[in-house]
Amino acid sequence: MNSRNVKILDQIRAEALERDIAAADVERWMGLVRPCALLTEGGDGPVVGRFGGPVLLPADAEDPTYPLLATIDCAALPADVTDLPLPSGGKLMFFGFPEEDGMGDVVYVPAGAAVEEREKYPPHFPADEEEYAGVYRELPQGELRLTADISLPFVGTVELPGPPWSEPLPGHPHSEELAEVWADQWGGAPLLIGGYGTDYNGGDPVEMAARAAIQAEKGGYRPGPGTTSSDADDWVLLAECNVSRPGAGAAIFWAIQRDDLIARRFHRAQVVVDWNP
Repeated sequence: MNSRNVKILDQIRAEALERDIAAADVERWMGLVRPCALLTEGGDGPVVGRFGGPVLLPADAEDPTYPLLATIDCAALPADVTDLPLPSGGKLMFFGFPEEDGMGDVVYVPAGAAVEEREKYPPHFPADEEEYAGVYRELPQGELRLTADISLPFVGTVELPGPPWSEPLPGHPHSEELAEVWADQWGGAPLLIGGYGTDYNGGDPVEMAARAAIQAEKGGYRPGPGTTSSDADDWVLLAECNVSRPGAGAAIFWAIQRDDLIARRFHRAQVVVDWNP
């Protein structure tokens, strides 16, 4: 863990203790820390991708339904910057639209795959219509630089496993307050890979994605093959993109079952959008 992250954790401990939370409970919460990749347009970290840019997909891939938000070069991400079983090479392309009814996709392009350029703006989101043009003007563009970051839950409804507890505990006696402490330390970021993700309308975005996937499966809309789990523990946050607009904003969450991530079944990712007018 780098000195920056150690300092952040020290600040969290100090604030929690100032709130008279017992040191033992604080350390239990600290056991939930996960590594994540914070990606910004500035900073001095290595370039690992870009916002926007050309839409380069294999010839047999379908035309994207949503605009391209970001492309990540998996080979440029250090293996330990997240705890996700990400590909060691190739590119992850995140598509989505930051609106109240927005959705999205993620596409994996293996290293060495032949690609061709597609239209930048999908037919259902034409850039020549002001309804969409205003959104496009707010989407970030340019290189993405990496900061090795840490993540803690933004909501206090997690389960803490032992030891010394033999079974998972339903939450934590100070979970809500400790989640507030972490939120106080969080400075925000346009794009995250891994970690917990910010809250989805007061809830866990990964849990919300798992619920949405189950509903989609019941409606016959989940792509196969594969089994959809309703247990949020089987899901991980792949990425989160935050887009600010005048008087509004949106957070797009791409979640995926860990088994699907290992098997590179990115088409089975579930996307949810938290719209904040």
